[in-house]
Amino acid sequence: MLLESKLEKIIIIDFGSQFTQLIARNIRELNIFCEIISHNKSNKLNLAENNVKGIILSGGPLNVYQDRKIKFNKNLLNSNVPILGICFGHQIISKELGGRVNQAKSREFGLSKIIKVRNSLLTKNFFSKKYNDVWMSHGDEVVRLPKNFKTIAKSANSKFCIIEDIKKKIYGIQFHPEVTHTIKGKVILKNFVLNICKIKKNWSSKNQKINLIKEVQEKVGKSKVICALSGGVDSSVVAKLIHNAIGKNLTCIFVNTGLLRKNEEKQVIQTFKRKLKLNLIYINAERIFLKKLKNVNDPEEKRKIIGKLFISLFEKYAKKIKNVKFLAQGTLYPDLIESKSVTGSQTSKIKSHHNVGGLPKKMKLKLIEPLKYLFKDEVRKLGLELKLSKEIISRHPFPGPGLAIRMPGEITKDKIKILKDADNYFIKELKNHNLYNKIWQAYAALLPVKTVGVMGDNRTYEYLCLLRAITSEDGMTADFFHFEKSFMQMVSNKIINNVRGINRVVYDITSKPPSTIELE
Repeated sequence: MLLESKLEKIIIIDFGSQFTQLIARNIRELNIFCEIISHNKSNKLNLAENNVKGIILSGGPLNVYQDRKIKFNKNLLNSNVPILGICFGHQIISKELGGRVNQAKSREFGLSKIIKVRNSLLTKNFFSKKYNDVWMSHGDEVVRLPKNFKTIAKSANSKFCIIEDIKKKIYGIQFHPEVTHTIKGKVILKNFVLNICKIKKNWSSKNQKINLIKEVQEKVGKSKVICALSGGVDSSVVAKLIHNAIGKNLTCIFVNTGLLRKNEEKQVIQTFKRKLKLNLIYINAERIFLKKLKNVNDPEEKRKIIGKLFISLFEKYAKKIKNVKFLAQGTLYPDLIESKSVTGSQTSKIKSHHNVGGLPKKMKLKLIEPLKYLFKDEVRKLGLELKLSKEIISRHPFPGPGLAIRMPGEITKDKIKILKDADNYFIKELKNHNLYNKIWQAYAALLPVKTVGVMGDNRTYEYLCLLRAITSEDGMTADFFHFEKSFMQMVSNKIINNVRGINRVVYDITSKPPSTIELE
């Protein structure tokens, strides 16, 4: 996302925290435009030219005295622009303005209770009586305040949990208000943005649509674009967005890998080719993918094979279309965060994504990812603004490698059919019981384990089906959905009675972290 010089904005300076994107998401929910930049690039930031009305300093894995690794524009602290420091940001404010930060005698990780010392505009409506539960994650602490700073709140282990210099409008908080575990944490961010920075609401799905269409038009010009269409929310929104921007110069290529959900290929063709009238090339590559994946068990190898074959098919069909220069993908912000540090900060890599990191040079296509700084909820809102159906917009996330990573071990034609049928029954019942839209993501997986069962008077030896359903706000953290026992019994019975090859169903109750949402 480009810096919009005309819009008033909040700048978030990222020091490598895994939660930085959550700060941005919370601010955007307030209909306020914000931008994340790396601390490495803060020296190039011109506050006046970019109409910056507030600055937030994120948390991060560094120590404030690791000067060689921290490239932060310290002059920003004397800019007369309101500043909020979170965790590491709180510590760097204190250190640079004359306070002191030491290694804490007692580290704080997890829930902690903070106590109000005095009132502040930052904490208006935040405290319940004189205390609140917050999420801490720090090994260092502020032990001496800079001149003119006052304490707003403290904890049993930290004297200075919330501090402020009211004259300079500089604030520091040791905890993470952006994390859902902090009670009323969003109130802190709201107070800072609206009451202290005094920004008027200026950001909406309509704004995003207009700006992104303009960006696509400026980047693409009269060139042609190929869109990797899967039928999921992200690629569907990308396809419609680019079609609105360049019309017939977009060609969507839909590859049926054989690893899609049941009847998904029919739904995609019906929606995009017949209803929306987009240029659509359909490639039935089920046999090719199945052959390439034969006897492959390693999950990363599966991803690589699928990604490589997927790209090779694009190369083949791209050559048939003249003047194609761009490949469009539905990469989202959480994809980038988990795969690499999008801002150049010290964020940890968790896993690879087949659609992140660019394309092979031999493909000779430039990558266009108009959604790469948006969160899933923003993408859904954008899709509605683009007049896509609610059925498409409400679809649960689906991984690029498809069912291949929901089937640990060897992939076979028979196992794919079993998994498609089981997943279909699970999703159908979620919709029938009005649960589908209450869940972030749900699916069935087929584990490489066979168990003994009894059906009628006969012994069975068939596969174990795992069901997973999670709730989440951002995809970065997740918890399992709490079903009624009767519902799970009913789904289990339907799958076992109707899907040949399964005789046992289990439910995954693991949160993220420590697990990931997908199995592989």
